[in-house]
Order: sequence, then C-alpha cells, then structure tokens
Amino acid sequence: MKRAALYLVLALTATTFIYPFVWMTATTLKPPGEVGTLSVLPDEPTFDNYKAMWTRAPVGRALANSLGVAGVITLSVLILGSITAYAMARLEFPGRRVLQAATLAVLMVPGQLTLIPTYALVVQLGWVDSYAALVVPYLINPMAILILRQFFLQVPRSLVDAARLDGMSELRILFTVFWPLAKPALATVAIVTFMGAWNEVLWPLLVVRDQQLMTMPQLLTVLSLGGGAGSLGVQLAAAMVLVVPVVLAYAFLQRYFIESMAGAGVKG
Repeated sequence: MKRAALYLVLALTATTFIYPFVWMTATTLKPPGEVGTLSVLPDEPTFDNYKAMWTRAPVGRALANSLGVAGVITLSVLILGSITAYAMARLEFPGRRVLQAATLAVLMVPGQLTLIPTYALVVQLGWVDSYAALVVPYLINPMAILILRQFFLQVPRSLVDAARLDGMSELRILFTVFWPLAKPALATVAIVTFMGAWNEVLWPLLVVRDQQLMTMPQLLTVLSLGGGAGSLGVQLAAAMVLVVPVVLAYAFLQRYFIESMAGAGVKG
C-alpha cells in the first residue's frame, strides 16, 4: 500500500508537469473556437496555426539563425572551454591559481552588470546587426570551464604520462584521450550551453534590429509585443517550434547527461 501510494503521488506530480506541455501541443492543432478550452484532444484537428505562423513572419530564417548561433556557441564553448580546463587541470604555468580564482569570480558577477559595458563595446566595434554580436560574447563560458576542469582532474595521471611518452602533443592528448573519457561532462556542457543560447532573448533584442538576423525567441517576442503574432494558437505553434530542437537535443544526449549527474555524486 505504501508503494502504491508513492507511485500515485509520483504519477500526480508528473501529470502536473506534463499536462501544460500536452495542452500546448494540442492547442496548436485546435481551430480558433477551441483554443480557450482545457481539452487535450481537439474536436477538429487542423494545421492552420502552423500555416499562419509561417506566412506572418520569416520563421524559417529565424529558426536557421537560432540553430546557427546556438550551434556555433556550443561548439566554441566545448573546444575553448576544454582547452582552458585542460590547462588549468594538468599544466603548470605562472598565474594558474589566479586564472582559477578569476574564473570563479566571473561566475559571481550577475550578467546584468556586464550587459551595458558589453553592448557599448559591441557598438564601438560596429557589430550591431551582425552575427558577430550574437556569437562572440558567448564563445567561452566559465561554468563550462569549471565543470570540465573538475572532470579532467579525475583522469589518472598515468594516462597523461603514457601519452606524453608516446610523443603526443597536449592538444592531441586532450582530444584523443580526455574527450572520449569526458563524454558525460561534455554532454552536460553541450546541453546547458545550447539551451542557454537557444532561449536567449534580451541580448538579441539589444544588438539586432534587422528581421533577417533575428533569432526565433527574439522574433516571437517582437511579434507578441507588437501584436503581429495573431491568435493564441499561432503563438503556441511558434513556441512549439522553439521547444522541439531543445527536446531533441536532450533526448539525444540524455544518457550522457544522466551519467554525468550520477557520477558527480560518486566519490573515489
């Protein structure tokens, strides 16, 4: 009875999280007359909301912009973050401890405090209304550095010594020895970075005004505030398009993500 009660509570809890997403998915398939109802199954399913979404705004271009920006940022964070983390974990150089302290200090500074200085720098460089303004400020992430550094410290030093005896360079050791072992940590960094870059709204609103350069969250926000998104069904259809890539990315990398979370709690 206790186990049955526990499963019942867990099922009810899961329903509270799943139902809004299921309702949003169903509402995108409802005609305007059914949008306000709480029913999950539409009486007359239709794709008119998706058609209206594609015709009222350059959604395809915005989706491609989001994929390109988020993809470049994620790849850059993985490469540059792992190089920095490897240097901090395995190399001895002057200023190593200062670099570690600076990385921790950056995490303690709210992003809102650096928003105006970063925007002023972008304006001075002439990057407004360009992909560089969307990508360059996020090419490296201190949180990714700390996550990867912590994982690299757990790799046995004997592997590094053996690779150096074989004549491998430090970069080759990183990408051929550490990367295969660090798949869970890399997957965690990739998911968190991709989700953050994909859902970013405030920064694109500041540096991009050309509709052809807008990302999907920015375009959806602009249309919603300007009244151009149309009915609730059309807005939810656009939100569904925004959610699907993140869900697919997590579904593809969830095994490594769970391994990383499980391994973080194991000592020794």
